[in-house]
Amino acid sequence: MLLLKGKVKSVHDTDNPEEVLIEYHDKVTAGNGEKEDYPAGKGSLCCQISSILFEKLSDLGVKNHYIRQLGPNKMICRKVDILPLEVICRNRAAGSIVKTTTIHEGQPIIPAIVEFFLKDDAKHDPLLTRDRVRLMGIDPKPLEEQASLINDYLLNIFNLLGFDLIDFKIEFGIDAHGDLYLADEISPDSMRLWGKTDQERYDKDLFRNDEGDIVPAYKTILDKLQLFV
Repeated sequence: MLLLKGKVKSVHDTDNPEEVLIEYHDKVTAGNGEKEDYPAGKGSLCCQISSILFEKLSDLGVKNHYIRQLGPNKMICRKVDILPLEVICRNRAAGSIVKTTTIHEGQPIIPAIVEFFLKDDAKHDPLLTRDRVRLMGIDPKPLEEQASLINDYLLNIFNLLGFDLIDFKIEFGIDAHGDLYLADEISPDSMRLWGKTDQERYDKDLFRNDEGDIVPAYKTILDKLQLFV
């Protein structure tokens, strides 16, 4: 049974009440869903990339909801209640931080910063302060700590693959026992990756900015990850 239909993924229940099936669709959106396309194979690429990264992070001690991949575009995951936050970690300036400040694109951010945004398209996902997060009943500290740890791991992984990890978005959820888990997905749909040698983009900005086809870019990421693991 369908539990939730998001912009690019669907969540279904399973025979196990503590697990869900997440299906990745051949769809890409930008601007809170105002721009969309349906590139063939995109769902499978994001599912496979996310599976590899979730498995690698799990091996490194990061608790996440991933259990196993089920076919090219589906995975079985622990059932969690997603916190209404998007957690962004930035290593270099790009995207909204450039649009809303005087910071120039590409400027290094040392040390990396962790930001919180309300997960609400209708309100255009506004930036939140730590105090506002706390007033929402959510302790920001463990989220910041986990985001920083994940950033360290992902920086190392993508550095070995020849990419600069510019920034990434992650989400967290709470399971039935009250435990915190990294959730949603980790793919070029939710991060920015620039080639170290060519400075080309290998992420959803290709679609956002009408700069190219995301499918071959995502496939390059997957091919390198598969060699890495």
